Amino acid sequence: MSMATILPVLEAVPLPVLVVDAREKIVAANRGAQALLGTGLEGRPFVTVLRQPALNEALERALRAQASDRVRLRLSSPEREMVALVSVAPIALDESGGPGKVAALISIEDITATEEAEAMRRDFVANVSHELRTPLTALIGFVETLRGAAKDDPVARDRFLTIMAREAGRMNRLVGDLLSLSRVEAEERRRPTAQVDLANVLRGAIQTLQPVAETAKVQIKREGEPGPLRVTGDADQLTQVFSNLIENAVKYGGAGGEVRVVVEKIAHEPVQRGPAYRVDVIDSGEGIDPIHIPRLTERFYRVDTHRSREQGGTGLGLAIVKHIVARHRGRLKIESEKGKGSRFSVILPAA
Repeated sequence: MSMATILPVLEAVPLPVLVVDAREKIVAANRGAQALLGTGLEGRPFVTVLRQPALNEALERALRAQASDRVRLRLSSPEREMVALVSVAPIALDESGGPGKVAALISIEDITATEEAEAMRRDFVANVSHELRTPLTALIGFVETLRGAAKDDPVARDRFLTIMAREAGRMNRLVGDLLSLSRVEAEERRRPTAQVDLANVLRGAIQTLQPVAETAKVQIKREGEPGPLRVTGDADQLTQVFSNLIENAVKYGGAGGEVRVVVEKIAHEPVQRGPAYRVDVIDSGEGIDPIHIPRLTERFYRVDTHRSREQGGTGLGLAIVKHIVARHRGRLKIESEKGKGSRFSVILPAA
């Protein structure tokens, strides 16, 4: 293949591609390679562009033994770090119309997203397995105890059955949240089309959580814009969002005895590029260390693992909230300071 033929072919390839001659100098590079590795690549020794021993060895095998190879590498650029799968294959490069000279074609495939997705999948499976193993182990242990030592002890039996019911409820909540998260992720790219009154959504969520608030001796106060508050959305999903945020505020931030739900109308929200509603769920509890805030919406991430489990939390609630808000083209903001309470804000475009 001549240089005149190979250059248009390289530009048509969607991956960064280089051609290296027998002297291990770069003789051609497409726009993708220049964007990744910089301009002015032609004529430079390959080793000065990518200093990767495994890749240089693969290049030598391609040039000396005409053997193809693939190498997984970590590449760094000023913009980002990427994981790449680099393929090296020998080709015959004809520059003068005579017999082809051995050269190597090097293509670079960015597999960062694939690797990150696989890591997330492994972490997710490990977390689910861990979350289910604990209550299952407790249930199995209590069943064995009830069959043996506590078989004829009514006091112990009642106590163990109460614990077993709690652990079974915990597993049920986890499975329910996993199914909910799966549905939300599947629908995230499909925008809702129905018109919803946000005031009614908030009223329903607050009424549903009144028994929880009374048990915790917390008062829920609704403030701000009275409504109607028209948004385009899914009423059930929005109810799930605000029920989750208000319940969290009651359970984890209710030490101050009050949770405020404040609605503000924004005439022009810069990110939404139009009118919007902001709903703040504010508590006066112990607050959250700022170091935790960026990770609060991660699956299974908990600030206080033991306390969260004692309160019946699955570690998935805020992940579900994040995906639902994203589906509604909204934003979720979290502000907190240790000892001064927390503010969870949902900003939704007005209909």
